[in-house]
Amino acid sequence: MGLFNHAASKVQRPRGSSLEDKIPEDTEPDDTSILDEQEGSIISSLISQLRVGMDLHKVTFPTFVLEPRSMLERITDFMSHPDLIFGAENCEEPEERFIRVLQYYLAGWHIKPKGVKKPYNPVLGEFFRCRYDYPDGSRGFYIAEQVSHHPPVSAFYYISPANKLVILGELRPKSKFLGNSVSTVMEGENRVLLMGRPDDGEYVVSMPNMYARGILWGKMVLELGDQCTARNDRLGLNADIQFKTKGYFSGTYNAISGRIRRATNNTELGDISGRWSSLMEFKPTKGEKRTLFDVQKDGQKIAPKWVAPEEEQEPNESRCLWSKLTAAILAKDMDRATEAKTAVEESQRDLRRHREENAEPYIPRFFAQNKDGRWIPKFVVPSDPVVAEKEVQEWIWSPPPAQDKA
Repeated sequence: MGLFNHAASKVQRPRGSSLEDKIPEDTEPDDTSILDEQEGSIISSLISQLRVGMDLHKVTFPTFVLEPRSMLERITDFMSHPDLIFGAENCEEPEERFIRVLQYYLAGWHIKPKGVKKPYNPVLGEFFRCRYDYPDGSRGFYIAEQVSHHPPVSAFYYISPANKLVILGELRPKSKFLGNSVSTVMEGENRVLLMGRPDDGEYVVSMPNMYARGILWGKMVLELGDQCTARNDRLGLNADIQFKTKGYFSGTYNAISGRIRRATNNTELGDISGRWSSLMEFKPTKGEKRTLFDVQKDGQKIAPKWVAPEEEQEPNESRCLWSKLTAAILAKDMDRATEAKTAVEESQRDLRRHREENAEPYIPRFFAQNKDGRWIPKFVVPSDPVVAEKEVQEWIWSPPPAQDKA
């Protein structure tokens, strides 16, 4: 989730024909993009304007590098395997509850369209909302909103009252041009609450960084890299997980390694290993190795989400807001896609100028910052799960405020 994300269309002609331009060994086919000559010349022209180390927030990328959905919807990929975390509150051992949270988090990375692309950068006030209907009759609800434009901040909130689970957090991506790569530093965090274990407090998980390799020469490859951390301060448990980038002469793509520790006495509980695109395992210091997530076996068991038809959405809901751009990308009409993208961006500039001229501060609709600077939902969860489900649904799908209707 960042400047470049998992997605791309296959085209017929690769850039160049040198031996160095072959598909990198060990990478997943779906992680690799090949640009045709027209696309290659456009992106080369774009990159010729850049400087190494330059912040890419204000750079407009050509539409062919876009994944046809917003970042606000991309975040829902981490709510795709709820069975991995539902019922975690029933685990008596705190270490097991901690591992269940890690399973939920690690299982979200394999979900990707083909190649190397980026989701739409959400505009200020844009939001995405959906509902999950699970086989046992329980439900989950999700709302995400772009709460800041400079710097860009996406706040999100997921709740399943019947399954006693809350996931919330914010993302603050910062992207830089590195020469033949683009890096995206993923500031922000996921915060998981097991409502059936209130004494546990928050499970907090950070994000790895993302790298799009080969944007100027060679094949484009998406990699996750660097370290993320998971911790629960009340339980005294933490994990350091390394997302490994492939070395020039050695290593493999999509590899991870990690270690779970008990912070109180710094004892090791076990090691995490594998590849986030295929199989991940946990080997405790005492006991048998176990599977954390097997993409081949369980990767297709993605919880479907219900989203209102575009004609029933508000103008600044993600799918409605970007509908013309999405249609153009799917039709592979680059000119029409550029026009649609520009229209949304120009509209946002007009709104920003209007607010500045009238000294009107922007107030997010669904989220507010607390005293610690975290973005939290403007919703208090009732203790009764049945009441909570009714009220959270009414809150997420409430009519827009009067000023938004004008």
